[in-house]
Amino acid sequence: MMPPANTPSPTHLSPMPEASRLETLAKRGAGLLDTIGDFCRLMKMAESTFGRLAVNDGKFVSRLRDGARITPETLDRVSQFMARHGVAAPADPPELMPLLRVDGKSRGAAVPAAAVDPAASQSRNFRFFDNRQKYLLFVNTCSEKEVVAKRVGMELANLQPEPPALRIFDAGLGDGTVLTRTMREMHRHFPTVPFYIVGKEISLEDVRLSLDKMADRLFEHPATVMVVTNMYYTEAPWLQPRSVTAANSLEWKEVALTGTTANEFADQITELEPFLNKNWQAKHSAKTGNPIYERPTALVIYREDYRFLLDNVIPKRGAARADYDLVIASQPYRLRVPAEFKSSKVITPLTRALRPGGRLIGIHSCGSDPGLDIVRKVWPDENPFQHDRHDILRAVRADLGKDARHYNFNAYADARSVFRYDMHALPSEVSSSIGTSTLFAAWNAAVYVNQIEDDRLTEAIGDRRYLDGTRDVLQQYGGLWFNDESFVVSRKRG
Repeated sequence: MMPPANTPSPTHLSPMPEASRLETLAKRGAGLLDTIGDFCRLMKMAESTFGRLAVNDGKFVSRLRDGARITPETLDRVSQFMARHGVAAPADPPELMPLLRVDGKSRGAAVPAAAVDPAASQSRNFRFFDNRQKYLLFVNTCSEKEVVAKRVGMELANLQPEPPALRIFDAGLGDGTVLTRTMREMHRHFPTVPFYIVGKEISLEDVRLSLDKMADRLFEHPATVMVVTNMYYTEAPWLQPRSVTAANSLEWKEVALTGTTANEFADQITELEPFLNKNWQAKHSAKTGNPIYERPTALVIYREDYRFLLDNVIPKRGAARADYDLVIASQPYRLRVPAEFKSSKVITPLTRALRPGGRLIGIHSCGSDPGLDIVRKVWPDENPFQHDRHDILRAVRADLGKDARHYNFNAYADARSVFRYDMHALPSEVSSSIGTSTLFAAWNAAVYVNQIEDDRLTEAIGDRRYLDGTRDVLQQYGGLWFNDESFVVSRKRG
C-alpha cells in the first residue's frame, strides 16, 4: 500500500561506525521525551501519530516511557524526522541514558532500565496511565467497577453530611464507572442534598470517559457541583498546588451548563474537548517515572439554573476546602511500591482531607485467586501483593503520628474486607473448548491486575505457554475471578 502523499517517507541514514553512532546517541540526552511532547503540541499531532510517522510505530513514545529497548538507529530516525520540521533534537537526554549500556560486551545494544536498576522495572515499567489497551479491555470484560461501587455504597449509610453539601472525593476517576454508580446510590440515600464532588485524574482519555457519563447524573441530581482536576494527591482535595510556581499557573475554569435535558448537558460537555486537549497534558517524572501534570487544572461544572442554590457549594479559586464526608481510594497506587510510599504519598494526605465523621475507603488487589494462578503458570515465583491492608494502615498510623488519635483504622475481618469480582464469560465459553478471544481476555485481565511489566510480557508471548496455562486455569475453576480487599479510615467526630 502506498503511503499518503502528506506522509514523510522514512529516512535512511548513511552507515556510521558503531562507536560513532553511540557517541552521537550519548550526546543526545536532555529532555527528548519533553521535546517530543512540545513537538506534538506545536504540530497539533498525537504522540501515536508522531511514532507512526517517525519510526513506523504508533506506540513508540509510550514504549519509550515504559523503558523499552532503544537502538541508536531509532533515535537517529526520530531526530531526522523532527529536523525535517525545523526542530532540533536535544543534546544529552538524561532520562534516556539509563536505557543504554555502552561497554565491550553490549556493543551499544540498548537494555531495559532494570539492567541498571533492578527495582526500576518493578517500580516504573507498569503504569495504569500508559496501559490504555489493557485497561479498556479489562474494565469491559470484568465486573470490578460494579462490585467496587457496591462496596463504596455500603459506606453511605454511615455518613451524616452537614450543610451546605455532601462532599465526596474520588482519588482516581478512571473511566468514571465507580463514581457514577456511587452517585446513583447517593441520590437514593440523599435525594434532596446538594452534592460537591471532586475527581482526580491525570489521564485525558479517562477524563473524557468520565465527563461523558456526567450528563445523566446532572439531570437526575441537578444540585451537583462536579470538579475534575489533574493535581497530586497532596493538592487535589484542596484544589490548590503546593508550589508557588504551580499555583500561579493554575488553570481554573467554571462551566455553568444551560438547558434542562441530559442531551443539552452532554453537548456542552463535549464542547470542552479543546480545553481538555490543551490543559490535560501530562509527562513523566524523570525521578520517579510517575505521570505528572504539565499545568495544574481544575474544571468546575454545575447547572446554571441551580447556581443560586449552589452558591455556597461552588468552590472559589484559592479558597476551596477539603473536609470530605467520603474519600474513595480505589486502586490508587502500584502494587510493588513500598507501603511507606503508598501511605505518605496517597492514603495519609487523603486521610487528612476528611471532615469529622468522614470516611476514607481504600481498595486494592490482594491475590489468592485464579488470576494469580494464571500468572504463576509463566512466572512461578511471582508475588506482586507484597503489602496487605494491615501493612497500609500501620504505615498511615506512623505517618499521622500524634494526629492518629483522631482517627479510627478499620481493617475488618476477611469476610467483610475481601470481595471477589469476575470476568464476564458464559459457561459455554470456559468449557472443554475455550475460544481464543476468551483466552486473550483472561490473560490480559490476569497480567493487568498483577501489574506485569511490558518487557516481561514481550518475552512471555514468544510461545504458547501463556495461553496453555490460561486455558488450564479457566478449566480448573470453571471461570476467572479476582480478589480485592478494602479498609476504612474514619475521622472521629468532635
